[in-house]
Amino acid sequence: LLTYFKYPEGIRKLIYTTNVMENFNRQLRKVTKNKTIFPNDYTLQKSLYLAMVYASSKWTSRISGWDQILSQLSIFFEGRF
Repeated sequence: LLTYFKYPEGIRKLIYTTNVMENFNRQLRKVTKNKTIFPNDYTLQKSLYLAMVYASSKWTSRISGWDQILSQLSIFFEGRF
């Protein structure tokens, strides 16, 4: 927990926020929940791929203060980022 609080607020928010991943997983679950039986693995793979393409088309918003967060990340993780 102390490691979490050593980062600035912007990085902490970025680490803690999981709404994007939860939304993405919900989109994939909708595909597999609505149709429980697939004829073969390829049709399941194709359905999930199309759901991923559809979900990623909605990702147009940018994280607020991203430029500052990016510079803070480059300071904290110098050489790894």
